[in-house]
Amino acid sequence: MSPRSPKLTVVIPVYNERSTLFEILKRVEAVPIEKEIILVDDSSTDGTRDLLRGLEGDGRKVLFHDRNQGKGAALRTGFQHAMGDFVIVQDADLEYDPADYLKLMQPLLEGRADVVYGSRFSARKSENMMSLHRLGNLFLTWLTNCIYRTAISDMETCYKLFKRETIQSIQIRSDRFNFEPEITAKILKRGLRIVEVPISYSGRSFSEGKKITWKDGFSALWTLVRFRFTD
Repeated sequence: MSPRSPKLTVVIPVYNERSTLFEILKRVEAVPIEKEIILVDDSSTDGTRDLLRGLEGDGRKVLFHDRNQGKGAALRTGFQHAMGDFVIVQDADLEYDPADYLKLMQPLLEGRADVVYGSRFSARKSENMMSLHRLGNLFLTWLTNCIYRTAISDMETCYKLFKRETIQSIQIRSDRFNFEPEITAKILKRGLRIVEVPISYSGRSFSEGKKITWKDGFSALWTLVRFRFTD
């Protein structure tokens, strides 16, 4: 009997993504692997919630927040409901390409990693990242490497792939974009192996709906320092 293929849970936090929702679902569902898709609406106000109400079923779970809490809170909700062997974060915009899932899973399948990060900075297909955004990401990654004595290239990447038991065993306190430094800090403090895989990336501008700002950068900095000394 051949071994069972792993099941992937794709957790998609959603906030005002009416224009990209169907396209990202199409791309995720096109990946040739057994999967479940968990969409968590963080109290959208642009009609996204109405679209989501018709998407439950066929391997999709749809969950709703009564009030806007942030990306970290949406991910926390999604992780709690995950049933797959592996769990990956997928933003609802079109910056990250689900076609990268299969190569991201490879280090876990081969036993070379405990967690896999998709790196935008070790790839040649990273496009349209604003210069200030790039500098902010590189600075926060450098700080992560200094504080936690590691050597990763893209701490803030959306594409973080976990074993389900790993992500469900970590208590996530951050409600907003500071999920990224918090989860990285807690992974590294546990001594878990992070392997990075190059991914493609096509950034969008603030006029196109990008939500992270310079204020989130300061929050990420504080989060890195805070979780170095607390749980």
